[in-house]
Amino acid sequence: MHSESMPLLKVRNIAKRFGDQVALHDASFDLWPGEVLAIVGESGSGKTTLLNTIAARSRPDHGTVEFRTREGQLLDVHAMGEARQRMLARTDWGLVHQHAADGLRMDVSAGANVGERLMGLGERNYGRLRAVATDWLKRVEIDPARIDDAPRTFSGGMRQRLQIARNLVTQPRLVFMDEPTSGLDVSVQARLLDLLRQLTRQLHLAVVIVTHDLAVARLLAHRLMVMQRGRVVETGLTDQVLDDPQHPYTQLLVSSVLQP
Repeated sequence: MHSESMPLLKVRNIAKRFGDQVALHDASFDLWPGEVLAIVGESGSGKTTLLNTIAARSRPDHGTVEFRTREGQLLDVHAMGEARQRMLARTDWGLVHQHAADGLRMDVSAGANVGERLMGLGERNYGRLRAVATDWLKRVEIDPARIDDAPRTFSGGMRQRLQIARNLVTQPRLVFMDEPTSGLDVSVQARLLDLLRQLTRQLHLAVVIVTHDLAVARLLAHRLMVMQRGRVVETGLTDQVLDDPQHPYTQLLVSSVLQP
């Protein structure tokens, strides 16, 4: 799965409090190039807090998040300045929000939503921007004839696919996804998951996906991390954890969700 010998992301002892409440206790893991890691748990388990601290959207109280650059250098994400973090978020990273409206500009065209990230990297040729946007709309199964339509005219599933195109156009190596399929009906969800699975493989993407849906985790993730009350209680290969859970909380989660 990972021919590269060094992790892309190193997370060590990340902790976060909100007032008196400890939202995250000393979470640590490595993520390898091309690996999909799912973080699962009930609402309030700390999984979104963990995602936000890894993705530099929130600062941990202690612990480190290190990201390996294309040159092989490990950078401490929280030690870098905001401008550098923003550049990383626009180039090597992607973030797919649960609500597509949070990750798209709803009143500009679909094509502009995709092209904007390329413009952030200095691409100014209108013809090239439009050609790349057209190509990406096709890749995420949106009719290129809709290139000039605003996302507010799109269905929920189409918006989510457009958000994916917007994130992947810069060829990032790491993508964060926060409940990307929730709120969509089952057939739309299935199509989106199929697309995500194809794209992560084709593009050799490393992904951290937060989901409460174990079926999503089974379909997309190589590895699974189970969280309960801010702690990582179990981690392992997805099928292993779901088929033979060791921790009582994971057993409960699996039996309550996966039993008919």
